[in-house]
Amino acid sequence: MIDNLKKILNEDQDPKAIEKITSKLSNLLMNNEEVGYIAVQKKPAVTILPDSIVVTNKRIILCKPKNLGLSMEFIDYDWDDIAASFVKEGILGADFTFSTKSDLTHTVDYLPKNQARKLYTYAKEQLDLLKNPVAFSAPVVEEIKPVEVAETQPEIAEEVVEEFETEEVTNFAEIIPVAQSGYRDEKQHPDEQPESTERKLSDLSQDELFEKLQNYKKLLDNGLIMQGEYDALKKEILSHM
Repeated sequence: MIDNLKKILNEDQDPKAIEKITSKLSNLLMNNEEVGYIAVQKKPAVTILPDSIVVTNKRIILCKPKNLGLSMEFIDYDWDDIAASFVKEGILGADFTFSTKSDLTHTVDYLPKNQARKLYTYAKEQLDLLKNPVAFSAPVVEEIKPVEVAETQPEIAEEVVEEFETEEVTNFAEIIPVAQSGYRDEKQHPDEQPESTERKLSDLSQDELFEKLQNYKKLLDNGLIMQGEYDALKKEILSHM
């Protein structure tokens, strides 16, 4: 954990805030659980009690100071429960948002952009690891058996082993920029179902898909669409994230 903290402190974070969080996390970490990254809130004004978010190889932990900093509230979610993660950059910082499979959405705002990017990269790697565990496993090397040569054979035949070029598998986390172009306002046309949904959703960015999902949620809350319609639209949007 000490080596990871040295890398984290290179991201212009407050050493006192990191030290306070890690001291409280020391008794909460499970066996074989390692802290991958810690991002700390940095609001435009003076931030006395900043919220922070911790990602480990097993879960996401939200840390919120309580009682004037005398206590800390921890809320954690296992990676198996995470559906997707997003980063939205603004002028004064970035927002990191993740959604769960139980339709819960959490956002930590005013994060330094560099910290938000590192946080998103780590989260993306963990989600990819759950979806494609085979890609991260070690390759199986087949043992080559020696060729048996008869005593009466005048010449010893050498076995030719063909060499195949291996393809390296890498994973790159792509930061999704904030989309400035507009799209169809679902509030103005609540009763019309979009045509060619598959084609239109595939052309949208991650931020546009997330904003579209939020609009459908508002329509559901206002009673403009049914629960079944919202669940179907939500499932289709998540399939493109």
